[in-house]
Amino acid sequence: MMKVISSALVVLALSASPAAAADKTHQQMMAEIRMLQEQQQQLQQLLFGLADTLKTLTAKIDDQTGVTRKGFADQKLMVDGVAEGVRILREKADDTNVRLSTMVQELESMRQTITSMPAPTAAAPPGDPAVAGDPTVPAAPVPSPSAPPAGVSPASAYRSAYNDYSGGQWDLAIQGFEFYIKTFPTSPQADDAQLNICNSYYAMGRYQEASDACQKVITAYPKGDVVSTAYYKLGHSYEAMKRPELARRAYETVIKEFPTEVTDATLAKQRLDALNKK
Repeated sequence: MMKVISSALVVLALSASPAAAADKTHQQMMAEIRMLQEQQQQLQQLLFGLADTLKTLTAKIDDQTGVTRKGFADQKLMVDGVAEGVRILREKADDTNVRLSTMVQELESMRQTITSMPAPTAAAPPGDPAVAGDPTVPAAPVPSPSAPPAGVSPASAYRSAYNDYSGGQWDLAIQGFEFYIKTFPTSPQADDAQLNICNSYYAMGRYQEASDACQKVITAYPKGDVVSTAYYKLGHSYEAMKRPELARRAYETVIKEFPTEVTDATLAKQRLDALNKK
């Protein structure tokens, strides 16, 4: 009897082992499935988070693009405003030039009226080798003063002409300096203005008029402080006109009569040496 019971228990144990093993495997599979489900949920949450972040970045990029576009638009408006301001300034400058030209023409008409009246003349200094005996040397009239326009001072008139001179506006500079000399003939800078007229004509290649203007410096302002420079510029003008003998005489005058004017005397000697080598 005991043997039969033992055999039955063994059979039951053997029959129960496969069922327990299968149940354990099933539990492990279920556990893995749950883990996979949890991981899937975590991935979905990450995806949702990335989507929200992407939306936020897109919104920020759109906002920044709008700001950038607005900045470009504002800059374009500023550039357009500056361009318009420059255009207006140019129009005003052109209008000022027209008015100045009209004023100069009126002053020239007045000058012609005044110079048509008898006026004393200043002769060339005696012993002047570059002027004496030269038929091209005109007698320089003594400028007759005229009443300056209201609000025009010697300093402002000279400065206006010199600004044109410095900017290479030679015609305007000549007109301005002539106006200055006519209006303020006794000014200490009158000889400088006449010399600048000479320089302006020379810069334009109008050498005969340049030499005439330099002659006026010499004859009208013989005691001025730019006479030596006028002789030097006169020599330059004669060289440009292919008149080397007169150029030599002008340079020799600078060297002999104005040895203390070191710069002009040195330059004159250099030009004289160059002429003598030709």
